[in-house]
Amino acid sequence: MSNIKIYPSKIHGEVTAPPSKSDVHRAIICAALAKGESVISPVAFSQDILATIDCIKALGADVTVNENSVVINGKNIFCNKNCVLDCRESGSTVRFFIPVAAAGGVSAEFIGKGRLPQRPLGVYSELLPQHGIQRKTEGGLPFSISGNLKSGVFNVPGNISSQFITGLLFALPILEGDSVIHITSELQSKGYIDMTIDVQKKFGVEISYQNGDFYIKGNQSYKPCSYTTEGDWSQAAFFLVGAAICGEIAVNGLRMDSRQGDKAIADILKKVGADIYIEQNTVYCKANQLNGINIDASQIPDLVPILSVLGAYSKGEILIYNAQRVRLKESDRLSAMTNALSACGADIKQTEDSLIICGKDTISGGFAEGCNDHRIVMSMAIAALKSENGITISDKESITKSYDNFFEDLDKVRGE
Repeated sequence: MSNIKIYPSKIHGEVTAPPSKSDVHRAIICAALAKGESVISPVAFSQDILATIDCIKALGADVTVNENSVVINGKNIFCNKNCVLDCRESGSTVRFFIPVAAAGGVSAEFIGKGRLPQRPLGVYSELLPQHGIQRKTEGGLPFSISGNLKSGVFNVPGNISSQFITGLLFALPILEGDSVIHITSELQSKGYIDMTIDVQKKFGVEISYQNGDFYIKGNQSYKPCSYTTEGDWSQAAFFLVGAAICGEIAVNGLRMDSRQGDKAIADILKKVGADIYIEQNTVYCKANQLNGINIDASQIPDLVPILSVLGAYSKGEILIYNAQRVRLKESDRLSAMTNALSACGADIKQTEDSLIICGKDTISGGFAEGCNDHRIVMSMAIAALKSENGITISDKESITKSYDNFFEDLDKVRGE
């Protein structure tokens, strides 16, 4: 991995949000479970998306990758009853596919690299043996399964990653009997689950949500379709925060009716005082005096790194709380952002589940560890824009996990 230095600069102009990684993952899996040909576009082939494509191929789906689209035929899905599914570094991929493979009666070994083998899978370790699946794991990856998933009642805590619930939602409709996912505590990141249900509906599968539980009819069939993906609010957030601290920008390709939880970035920027308005599918943001607020991160964990940058340049204090889960991402993101911003002159402290940032007009800059984490690297690139001396960031290649063209898009709008 190599370093990159981002120099101070105002930003100005426009960018188009890349296709939503969350949306593309879901559409690919639904298409693979459909007996017929589906076309998904536009698609940006990040490392995480390539991991999901590799997994549907390993399970037997036919896949044709084009420049910005993918054609999938699931007529042969689950024809491979013994396979290895390499999830690379994608937490979404492994958590989505474990129940999917189990529903197909596949004996599968899940592997990965980076920090993925250490990320938790305990919910499946407890649930799957109750529903006909034998599993072998020492706590993370490799994670092996065999048997046939049985329908029934799945008791799942709501304060875990929504990816576990999404994985079950994909799998349960194709089982013979009806199922219920009973949520045993307050549900977090519900926006991502709503997105899953919306995508499934477009592929002909219906899920019911009543009184906090999910009801899934069995014997459903995914239907092929042509699917248009939406722009990624998580990635748009980097440029919107950059404009809020030092410039102005238009971010195109964002749906205002999106289920993405990270759409909340627009409201957060309004609350801190940024000059922001929305017209059709474009969000405009311009720098203004920014003020401290308290931000509940329970529904928007992926925004925590870039929100800490927002805090570094806001007048007063920004508290980001209910953020303990981000310690289990590609890096411990509370520690990673605390260390990176502190090294560059920001006033930031961490607690077990929060960040407390006292903003300044500018920070000195310096060297920041990217921690091989795409969101840390991109966040510190935005932090560099209003620094005094620029910031050198390690592990620049980690952005390929989610946003290959981030630095090219940033160059387009920097005023150098």
